[in-house]
Order: sequence, then structure tokens, then C-alpha cells
Amino acid sequence: MKKVMEESDIRRALIRIVHEIIEHNKGIKKLVLIGIKRRGDFIARRIAEKIEASEGLTVPIGALDITLYRDDLQLVSEAPIVEGTDINFDVNKKIVILVDDVLYTGRTIRAAIDEILDFGRPKAIQLAVLIDRGHRELPIQADYVGKKVPAAKTEIVDVHIKELDGEDCVLLHEDKRRKSKQKKAVCTSPRIQLHRQPKQKVKQLTIENPKSDES
Repeated sequence: MKKVMEESDIRRALIRIVHEIIEHNKGIKKLVLIGIKRRGDFIARRIAEKIEASEGLTVPIGALDITLYRDDLQLVSEAPIVEGTDINFDVNKKIVILVDDVLYTGRTIRAAIDEILDFGRPKAIQLAVLIDRGHRELPIQADYVGKKVPAAKTEIVDVHIKELDGEDCVLLHEDKRRKSKQKKAVCTSPRIQLHRQPKQKVKQLTIENPKSDES
């Protein structure tokens, strides 16, 4: 297990993201923050606090539960836990800053965008993530990234935050379950056996001349 970000690294990354958001949008006018539950929700709150400390103004903040919008819902659980979405402001003509902890395949973000569009038509949707680990399956990229962590598909990126985990850090470790499944799949793959048909013996035929009848 490797620690790729300490508490101080996360703090500096969020400060940089806040400055980039303010600079890119030329202020915070029409900005709203929406975090993806669960850790993206708490990261969004921290960003909102830092924006208020920098600009002296509050930014509306909401939270998304994208469970029912996932394209793999049937594979997740027969009875998925739905925590609920909390957006009590109008998103029409607003610049939505969507916040998540880790950007991976892009499918979570796609589901979040679908849900936001059910609430209205924003002027723009921008994406801020603490970690970008690569391996995208959809054409989705982040506008603001705390840190890029090149991770193999057999590795897990765990973001720990104080509000949920008691500490701030980012850990990188092997996904033992996935590796064991891959190994098992290789070991149990059936072999293709070719059965050769025995050569058929061809009997030699002899043709005898018929005896001529004597008259």
C-alpha cells in the first residue's frame, strides 16, 4: 500500500482548484457547486468554504446520489442503497461545478450529468476532481484536477477524508480480489483438444478376368 497524498497535499490541491475555478470563470457569478455522494459531496463543501474565504461570498451547494442513474445498476445490487439527492436551487443558466473524489472510467460522471439535466438546463457543467487515475471508457475529462495518479486497472485508489474516515489521505494499493479473479480465469480456461480421426484402411481390390466358355 502506497500513500500518494498526505493531508497537506490535499489541502494545497483544493486551494489550487479553487483559484483555477475563480480565474477560469472570472469570478463566482452564477456558480453553483454539486458534489457526488459520498466523498465528492464533502470535497465540494470544502471548496465552497475556500471560495467564501477568498471571495467573501457564498456559493450554493448541492449533493447528488447517482445510484439510480448508473448504467450498471443491475450489476451493483438487487437492492441498491439510495441516499437521496439534495439540490434546493435552480440550475438553469448557472455554471455547475460538478465535484467528485476520483475520476476513473467516466461512467459516474455521465450518470451525474444525466441527473443534473433532469433539474434544468445549466449554462455549463464543469468537472473538478481530486484524483484523475486514467483508464477512461467514455470521452469525459476534468476541468480541474488535484493530482493525476497513473494507476493500473488491478489497483485501487482510496480517498480518505476526515468527515467519513477520520483522516485526509489518498492510498494506492492492489485490488487482490480482481487479481485473484483474473488468475483463476486464466487457470481454469478450458484447453482445446483436437482429436485426430484414425486413417481408414483402403482395401486393395483385385479384378479377375472371367473365364471364357468353351464351345
